[in-house]
Amino acid sequence: MRIFLETRRLVLRRFSVADADNLVALDGDPDVMRFVSGGIPTSRDEIENETLPAFLAYYDRYEGFGFWAAIDKASGEFLGWFHFRPHADAAPGEVELGYRLRKLVWGQGYATEGSRALIGKGFTEFGVRRVVAQAMAANAASRRVLEKTGLKLVRTFRGSLPHQPGGDQHALVEYALDQAGWRQDQAARPAPGG
Repeated sequence: MRIFLETRRLVLRRFSVADADNLVALDGDPDVMRFVSGGIPTSRDEIENETLPAFLAYYDRYEGFGFWAAIDKASGEFLGWFHFRPHADAAPGEVELGYRLRKLVWGQGYATEGSRALIGKGFTEFGVRRVVAQAMAANAASRRVLEKTGLKLVRTFRGSLPHQPGGDQHALVEYALDQAGWRQDQAARPAPGG
């Protein structure tokens, strides 16, 4: 297992071809897929032949960036994934943050914990200058996570996310945080246990 990052409760590791069943189960939950595909599950064929190969290809193309399987430290259970990657149209030093977690761990702080850890690693170890994230405007839970990680709302716009069926236009939001803002947030944050 190639571990990328550890937090208090999570291990973020590289994906492998053995993760196909984990991804099929994750993307098979209509609630998980509600704001991604309108609740339509991703087929096993698409996961095995498109999604998983794309995840694996990131490790060769981008050192320190890509998709990371989120594993519960205590149980070893697959909880979902995070991505932290350069976006195709991004400015140099800009990366996109995203995540997808199993419904059973929603509301327990895992998305915030993993996102904060990735942002910190990006700014301190990988020379990231700016982190961006997008969500559907109606996805209040994801918006709260982005705000808790320190990202600020920069715009609301109409558009479609990559896996939405039919290319329907929806209200989307974009959040961002630059390195100076992150350092300021870190300085203002109380010390652990304090």
